[in-house]
Amino acid sequence: MRLTSNNAGTFKGVLFLIAIILVISVLAYSQFIVTQLKESTRKSLTQKIATYTALIRSDNPELIGFALQQIQDVDFPIIVTDDAGIPKLWKNVDVSPGDSSSESRQEIARLVREMDAQGNPPLPIRIAEGTTDWFHYGDSLVIRQLRWLPWIEILATGLFILVGYVGFQNIRRSEERMVWVGLAKETAHQLGTPLTSLLGWIELLKANGADAHAVAEMERDLARLNRVTARFSQIGSKTSVQSANVRSVIEETADYFRLRLPKGENAVRIESVYESEPRLSVNIELFGWVLENLIRNSIDSMRDGGGRIRILCSESSGVAHIDIEDNGVGIAPRSRKLVFRPGYTTKKRGWGLGLSLSRRIIEEYHGGKLFIKETSLGRGTTMRIVLPTAESAKP
Repeated sequence: MRLTSNNAGTFKGVLFLIAIILVISVLAYSQFIVTQLKESTRKSLTQKIATYTALIRSDNPELIGFALQQIQDVDFPIIVTDDAGIPKLWKNVDVSPGDSSSESRQEIARLVREMDAQGNPPLPIRIAEGTTDWFHYGDSLVIRQLRWLPWIEILATGLFILVGYVGFQNIRRSEERMVWVGLAKETAHQLGTPLTSLLGWIELLKANGADAHAVAEMERDLARLNRVTARFSQIGSKTSVQSANVRSVIEETADYFRLRLPKGENAVRIESVYESEPRLSVNIELFGWVLENLIRNSIDSMRDGGGRIRILCSESSGVAHIDIEDNGVGIAPRSRKLVFRPGYTTKKRGWGLGLSLSRRIIEEYHGGKLFIKETSLGRGTTMRIVLPTAESAKP
């Protein structure tokens, strides 16, 4: 793996750790504020109850009215019960104060249990000697809203980060695409001039009676270079597709390698198996380029010399599957998600662009998919191309 990939992974890990710390900090601080408010509410309520208890024992009607006013001023749910748990008074709950039906009593009893479960232990009210009422209370509206506040903040922050991340990814992909297009166009331009010159030299060789076989091989290789240049020039442009038999495209590419692979004990065999031969709507030049990249990677994976590459073509429900299977060294599990990244390579002199470019061609220009179907260290790899057939691709 390259150093840049390590740095990127470390940077993402640090960002994730910071995000976790921020979330925990927000939740902890919000919980601290809620606890402080609840404690403040409890102290205030204790004072009110002490005042209420002192005044309710008075024979003065005005003092008794003032005591009741202390309770009426409470702005959070309260329920007063006797020693037996029978409700006597309630306020700021979803039950009318004058409703004494059995259903209302059951609802009040449920609310009492709910209030006590919120961490608000009931406060005693000693009305007279041997007589104690219990003051049950729930959280105020402010506290209930504060409980939701950190989650709302985290959600809003998460949405903001998500939108920013998506925007950043789109910008990055757009920049990568521009780099790809610029690199491809410049490569095609740089190759164009010497290729034109070579064509002139070949004509001169013919005129001077050079060896016909040598000139023919030069022309064949020059035609090959022209095809490569044409491929680069099509990157970033609106490419044309045509209906083509999948077998003819595969065999043309496979034959190119068969003629050039070593023979003998360390030979690499390329086999083709066609369970079906669908027609595909493809740009033949670019699609052939993808096949070349995949076959070349399979050849490079056979480091000990010798091996087998099997190309299997099948069709299912209007979709063509092209598998390129080899018995090379395979791909390590940690590298499976990295092989399609631009710049990732295990070769000493590789650019790490072949698979990334191949996936881009298949997905963006042909509406298909390219992925690792299966791989195993020491046993080989199978890459799969999925493309709609020409019939299913028709509007």
